[in-house]
Amino acid sequence: MNKKWSELNKTMQTQISKKESFEKGKETLFSLRNELFGYLKKMKLEEPVENLSKMPFMNSKGYHSKSIAYSLWHIFRIEDIVAHELIQKNDEILFSADFVSKIKSPIITTGNELVKEEILYFSQKLDISELFNYCENVKLSTDSMLRRLAYEDLKMKYDDVDKKRLKKAKVVSENENAFWLIDYWCGKNLKGLIQMPFSRHWIMHIEAISRIREKLE
Repeated sequence: MNKKWSELNKTMQTQISKKESFEKGKETLFSLRNELFGYLKKMKLEEPVENLSKMPFMNSKGYHSKSIAYSLWHIFRIEDIVAHELIQKNDEILFSADFVSKIKSPIITTGNELVKEEILYFSQKLDISELFNYCENVKLSTDSMLRRLAYEDLKMKYDDVDKKRLKKAKVVSENENAFWLIDYWCGKNLKGLIQMPFSRHWIMHIEAISRIREKLE
């Protein structure tokens, strides 16, 4: 794991756990998210667009077995769903800003259900420029939500009503590789969701993106 990202994540987790350092912890979280998103913006400038759909580790196991385009979609779809559908109970950015048609995605789910050639086919369908716009819009929206959080909000929990709402939205596939996500998210309190998906989830997939890029070079 990238040492700087790992240390920021550890520091943030410690800070948000105490009321007296909670606000400082949020600032550390924003520093981490900005650092990670800065890597993605730099990649956008450096990486040929055709590379974003390539899968040099297709037959491997792990996050690096995907494509960069898929990874971007996956990171920010999950964040969009959790931040809006689950936590705030309002419209996801994908729908409110009509990114479904802009990105030309054949799915509205997290993509967990896709494997190998399905991921390749999916990645080649996407409008990469609009995908990056979507990612940035989701990040900014989540940052705004996180800034409003108070220490007491961290204990917020989710129940069967929340699960039913997520299922009704059809934003998580019923495929066994994906459907577990609903129980996973709703089994956490808000503090747990800050880690997965708003911080560590980013690190895991962006490190995989870095590995894909190194292989392509």
